[in-house]
Amino acid sequence: MTAYWLMKSEPDECSIDDALAAPKATVPWTGVRNYQARNFMRDAMQVGDGVLFYHSSCPEPGIAGLARVVSGVYPDPTQFDPQSPYFDPKSPVEKPRWLLRDVQAEKKTRLLSLAELRATPELSDMVVLQRGSRLSITPVSEAHWRFITGRLLKD
Repeated sequence: MTAYWLMKSEPDECSIDDALAAPKATVPWTGVRNYQARNFMRDAMQVGDGVLFYHSSCPEPGIAGLARVVSGVYPDPTQFDPQSPYFDPKSPVEKPRWLLRDVQAEKKTRLLSLAELRATPELSDMVVLQRGSRLSITPVSEAHWRFITGRLLKD
């Protein structure tokens, strides 16, 4: 059964354009350093799940494209790299703390801004819009996925 996710990336680090330009339009989703977001990747995500590719920490945050989960879970190599901003000296190589999955970009869309998401009553209970929600990966209901991909991102 396909599930759906909203995955945030800072466009300075990896934008939808960067993902589309990568070999096979596929990027490793590195840098997740929140246990709940990691657990979503580890325990709930499956190959084939749909992804709303969300640009965050930028002048106009919002959904910038569509993607799919295309790999099983594996250790995030940035946790072992002292030169990486995601280095975690407490993560043992033999039992890595941080994991990732590969995501394949499928399509750049018009930017569906955070303001537009907030202004859409049908999306009011979307996890990413809840007060205090700062997770980089959140589940998306099938109803929200269909509404966003069918009605808001039609082109």
